[in-house]
Amino acid sequence: MARPSIVPIALTLDDRTGYTLWAPPWEEDGEEWQAFLGSTTEDDEGPVARVHLFPSPAALAAFCRVNTDHDLADHPVWPVVATLGAADLTPDEDHRYDLDGVYDLVAENPDRWAVDELAAVFDIVGRLAECCDTSAGDDDEDDDEDDDEEEADFEAVADLVGRPEVAALGLGIDAFVGRIGEETWVRLGTAVDELWEDVLEELDEHLDWTGAGTVAVEDYPSAALEAEARADLGGEDDDEDDDIELVEDEGEGESEDSTPREGSDTTARGAERAAAGSPAAAPEDAAIPGTRTIRGGSRLTASPAAVAAAAEFWEAVGILPVELVVPAGSGVTLRCYVEDKARFLGRDGEVFLFPDPAQLARFCAGDEDHDLTEIASWAEVAHTDTLPLPADQDRYDLTELAEVLREVADGAGGLVEHQALLQPVEGARDVAEYAGLTRVEALLAATTPLGRVVARSEVEPRATLPAEDAGVLAGEWDEVVTEVGNALVFRD
Repeated sequence: MARPSIVPIALTLDDRTGYTLWAPPWEEDGEEWQAFLGSTTEDDEGPVARVHLFPSPAALAAFCRVNTDHDLADHPVWPVVATLGAADLTPDEDHRYDLDGVYDLVAENPDRWAVDELAAVFDIVGRLAECCDTSAGDDDEDDDEDDDEEEADFEAVADLVGRPEVAALGLGIDAFVGRIGEETWVRLGTAVDELWEDVLEELDEHLDWTGAGTVAVEDYPSAALEAEARADLGGEDDDEDDDIELVEDEGEGESEDSTPREGSDTTARGAERAAAGSPAAAPEDAAIPGTRTIRGGSRLTASPAAVAAAAEFWEAVGILPVELVVPAGSGVTLRCYVEDKARFLGRDGEVFLFPDPAQLARFCAGDEDHDLTEIASWAEVAHTDTLPLPADQDRYDLTELAEVLREVADGAGGLVEHQALLQPVEGARDVAEYAGLTRVEALLAATTPLGRVVARSEVEPRATLPAEDAGVLAGEWDEVVTEVGNALVFRD
């Protein structure tokens, strides 16, 4: 995270969905802070922190406009948040957490969506517990028994997020492949069976389902009704082509942490989504209900329903739509893996990029020769009516990482985590592998400053980037981006 921001989120628990705000970790006066929209009150047993949940983004917006008696009132961007409406405070799909669905996810065979969703849910649960734990500030050393009782408020949460099988979710679907991976998935299911009910009980004591006394519990729609309403927002137009919309390029916009993807044949997202999404701190970047805005220099928006529907076809044929963003522009292409090596829609080491999925689809329906024609499933691609819509984990904004590294070098040390490198580096490596870019491979080797940081990001993704290293990293990354950009051919 390059700057303080506030992100709208939704939690689904006990068949109801509540909306609130989360301020991802930011640094102020040399200290790191993190908070949710909530407040701390006193009861007979001491202070109790609660997160306020609202039945709709509109109810959340109404509260924010007139109330300052809460934990986010002193946040650097709260004055901006207080002016936002329901549309700006509607969470994107990456910031919706279904706590009710955890049992169903672990009961099935692992796939990248289940791994991503579980990783996100467990991450937000850990953050809620961290922010609602008031025992950390208790300095009374004379009452050890009371201290121990308070420290046990989130004992089940601490136990769950500390399990190695839960930590493995951050490695993506690859952590659950093969015999060892299958055993890890079984242990994860066992951990959920043992601890999840206790986790929910611990959290429930700190979730305020009255919106700080502004609504009643009966005002919250069931999770099914809420999901149906969102589907209606995202599917008002039945024409699939209309689910893709070009928007004016108004600059690079707010910086976001890249979501890491770790995978081989079918790609997978990493766990951390902390600062991704549409920060409420920047109204011009706020999420549009029913759409997901592609990051950075992208000019595309697509409804989550359209992306999910398209993914079924592209996953089945084993060739996935990909978006690449470089200083020269952004575009979509196709990629698959042949014997674990990346192969793109292109020829002679050049990757073909198209301005939007519709133009890419028209090219695929033509007869021009390229390096994917020999793939067994290409005939299905050439004749499909399914638009090639890139999923989140297959979007690689190389310009965004360059901006992040410059901001860190300018003094934002401690605000950006190593995992910000994972996804853009993956995209760069895939292009370099296909195009034979030996200079990129050399720059990302373990002996270079950039390569060492990338290696650490795979082991300690949550470690923060120091400002003193970022200048060198920025220079090396700029060279990587230049090399990759030279291998891209923008097609009409």
